[in-house]
Amino acid sequence: MFVFLRAMVMALAILGVAGPAVAEPPPATAFFKRPVLRAPKLSPSGRYLAVQSSGKEDRMFLAVIDLQTMETAKVVAGFRDADVYQHDWVSEDRLVLQASESPDGARRVDNPGLWAVNRDGSEFRQLIQANQYTFTTGTLINDRRLDANFRFFKTLRDGSSDVLVLRLPWSHEADRMGLQLSRLDTRTGQVRNLSQGAPEHVGEWLVDWRGEPRAVEATVQGRAKIYRREADGQWKLWIDDDAQRRQEFEPYWFGPDGLVLVTAGHGGTSALFKLDPQTNKPEPEPLVRLDGYDYRGHLIFDPVAKKLLGVRYETDAFGTAWIDASMKAIQADIDAKLPGFVNLIDCDRCLDAPFLVVSALSDRLPTSYWIYKPATKSLQSLGSEQPGLKMKDMGERDVVRFKARDGLTLPLLVTQPPGPAARRPAVVLVHGGPYVRGTHWAWEPDAQFLASRGYVVLEPEFRGSSGYGWQLFHAGWKQWGLAMQTDLADTVAFADKQGWIDPSRVCIMGASYGGYAALMGAVTQGDLFKCAVNWVGVTDIGLMDSIHWSDFSEEWRQYGMKRLVADVATDGEQIARTSPLQRAKEIKMPLLMAYGGEDRRVPLKHGTEMKAALRADQPLEWVVYPDEGHGWFNLKTNEDFWGRVERFLGRHIGATAKP
Repeated sequence: MFVFLRAMVMALAILGVAGPAVAEPPPATAFFKRPVLRAPKLSPSGRYLAVQSSGKEDRMFLAVIDLQTMETAKVVAGFRDADVYQHDWVSEDRLVLQASESPDGARRVDNPGLWAVNRDGSEFRQLIQANQYTFTTGTLINDRRLDANFRFFKTLRDGSSDVLVLRLPWSHEADRMGLQLSRLDTRTGQVRNLSQGAPEHVGEWLVDWRGEPRAVEATVQGRAKIYRREADGQWKLWIDDDAQRRQEFEPYWFGPDGLVLVTAGHGGTSALFKLDPQTNKPEPEPLVRLDGYDYRGHLIFDPVAKKLLGVRYETDAFGTAWIDASMKAIQADIDAKLPGFVNLIDCDRCLDAPFLVVSALSDRLPTSYWIYKPATKSLQSLGSEQPGLKMKDMGERDVVRFKARDGLTLPLLVTQPPGPAARRPAVVLVHGGPYVRGTHWAWEPDAQFLASRGYVVLEPEFRGSSGYGWQLFHAGWKQWGLAMQTDLADTVAFADKQGWIDPSRVCIMGASYGGYAALMGAVTQGDLFKCAVNWVGVTDIGLMDSIHWSDFSEEWRQYGMKRLVADVATDGEQIARTSPLQRAKEIKMPLLMAYGGEDRRVPLKHGTEMKAALRADQPLEWVVYPDEGHGWFNLKTNEDFWGRVERFLGRHIGATAKP
């Protein structure tokens, strides 16, 4: 990997004002190209801003701006054959960064490497190797780069040049080794092990506000145990749980003066509690409770003042609950200056920072970034991730809830195309995972691209989705192709009842698990859907177990998959009934299928076997992108794929589609 540094003028795009209507929607490039800028982060003092920016080499570079002088941004790190996709400040004058071959980091998720650089571009150093298959005939006696099985964990903000890293065991090492925590000096490459005395099989580490290890979770044969590090440095079993039940509580944050926060169930969802030091139990009333949502967020803590300032959370959209009065007043001022947006404030030492970063989120525009100066209450635009898109061309997104046929409440994110309300053709866009929160209210390229083409986009949080409470999550266990599939039919029925869609013109599409659901829709719901689009989708549950070169861990195969999806040893009849591959001959609707040649999560074999199993007269559009993995990360791929989707949908449910 050839590394180079050069000066570059940073493109700053002011948020555009909607102009007159245009006949043609924005091209696919406008939705899927690399962002002009992203991930702005303030230095600890708040004076310097590090931001990722796209350059002439069609790569994302790391640039630093001195907000006090507002001189031209200086590129401090970049790669000719990879993107900078993650960065953070180690101290006021040093940063760490990770590389990726794709815009969002997914192509190097296995071996992302780690580099460090000063904010002026000096002392650039590789800390963790990016590729385990890189060999050299030269001596490595003085080479302190860590092996590729190390991962960046977090920065410390303690004035040192150190960060925390995790070591993953190699496949040939004993399972009991688990993750090991170390402290890494980003200037010298020296490492200090922090795992002495920790239990075996550690899968998660939790450190306190100073970066000291305080708790670990160890998982053995599907059973989780949580250990707590006592004042004498010894590890003591804290929570012993069967993992088939919900844990009573989980440690979340260790603050100053003995403050411990935990998450625990409350009214069907998880909430944030203080831990009572006397009873070692959560206090009766939660600190943060979100109606209908699990608490998923982070704390905003000022390390200098040693003060908890607020809580960032997500319900239907992101928000911030400020505890500190001064930050609450700043939030109100920013919201008044940027009405109609969800404005998130980011800072380190927030109470005395000369500048704050504001991310303005909308359902109808990509994120725009602003600099706020508390002393003068002034707001200055940094630019937008995708400045070429206009609000008038985007659809409105809204979260609603409805009842499935068995009475279970399902959240649904609906994106309505721009223009007056009417019954329109629709796409059911099924999220991957599937045991994740699959939708978020803010602008999203897939849904907005489809909406810009005139389709109502229905994104249900079907049973099995997480983030909405235990009942919804647990209802999806072992329901692939069964109740998880009927939730999609109930979504269409609900949208029809609201008068949003033309029920005779609906297609289903999705990636990964969503691709599986699209194929199962083609098999079992031919009366409901007119076509199906599957990209990088699972085609047979049994293949998830038998393809051993995929990146599914043995722990997942032996315990997680058997509990959540199906057990290939005992659930053979169910697997056959819910296998698009084994039922391929039943499909009669048109299909579009696309796969990545380098996909290790759902290897190409899923697609090729499905293609071979279809009827000879099956209407099929088939494409393989040889250089892609589990999703599309290159602009040319996105342009080609979404162009195919646009034409495919147009033929089958578009304005010119034949009945």
